[in-house]
Amino acid sequence: MRARIRDVFPLALTVLLAAVAACGDPSSPAGSAATDPALLRLAGSQPQVAAAAQLLVTGLEELQGSAVGPGGALFVTAPLTGSIWRVDPTTGAVTLFASGLPARFPGLFFMGSGVVDVAFIGATAYALVTGVAPDMEGHDVVGIYRIDGPTSFTIIADLGAFSVAHPPATDFFVPTGFQYAIEPYRGGFLVTDGHHNRVLRVTLDGAITELIAFSDVVPTGLAVSGNSIYLAQAGPIPHLPQNGKVVTFELGSTTATEVAAGVRLAVDVEFGRGRTLFALSQGFWDGPFEGTPAEPNTGALMRVNGDGTLTTVASGLDRPTSVEIIKNTAYIVTLGGEVWRVDNIAGPPFGQGPR
Repeated sequence: MRARIRDVFPLALTVLLAAVAACGDPSSPAGSAATDPALLRLAGSQPQVAAAAQLLVTGLEELQGSAVGPGGALFVTAPLTGSIWRVDPTTGAVTLFASGLPARFPGLFFMGSGVVDVAFIGATAYALVTGVAPDMEGHDVVGIYRIDGPTSFTIIADLGAFSVAHPPATDFFVPTGFQYAIEPYRGGFLVTDGHHNRVLRVTLDGAITELIAFSDVVPTGLAVSGNSIYLAQAGPIPHLPQNGKVVTFELGSTTATEVAAGVRLAVDVEFGRGRTLFALSQGFWDGPFEGTPAEPNTGALMRVNGDGTLTTVASGLDRPTSVEIIKNTAYIVTLGGEVWRVDNIAGPPFGQGPR
């Protein structure tokens, strides 16, 4: 019987939970899709793609979140050092964009605390910081930080205080929550909380509301297309493939519609050309408790087909955490401090996508 993290370590460590464990075995069967009209609006059948991942960046310390920012550059977060790096997607050249943000506790083999994601509204960057509050024996604010300069920032939303004041209906043991991803949305943001099993909506003036709540599904990555919000769900441990899903919902929805299942420990979802939808699996999970990452070199980038099935585009990825797509190339960020690129991820006509 697997131990649970709360039974093995003191509360200061239990913060690192299933919210951030990542996806599953790319060789496992892709689960059957729900026969829902939303699926029919996704990209139709495409040629099988067996793409080779190419190493673009190596040598950085523990990466997690990512975003495409000004000039089409890739920006990645380094939780262990409280940093954000700018990556040239063509050459792989790396420059330090911001530093001095709250860092995660050193010496732990878990992921998911510190500066875990980044997003842009216009030319302004916003960092998502989690797992650093007093309930984790930290001294910082769990929230959204606006980047004002290379070493300066302003906290615009205290997600930890909101979470403490508005606890979820599902079981939890970290009152400030464990947020995973941030996505721009209608002049503000959407934020997933994998521990509290919900998606929050946040405005630039710091107002926070619960947009939608779930049972124990561990929501992770986000993508937006028109009025539709797409969400990756890792599923509870042991992150079985049928529980790793992509779902969709809209503003005001109380439930989500399944788009595809079979992405074991799904950590991200992203649109490519022609609104072709992709999901990122971190790999096969067999950890002793919540928060431990997947087995090395078992992750995969998967395309969601129009009938809700999944096609593996690239496999053998080492504990990927997030993906961005620029034109027809995927940029995959890994826990080992690397960025990989996968070219030609979809073939023409690229599908028609959701409407």
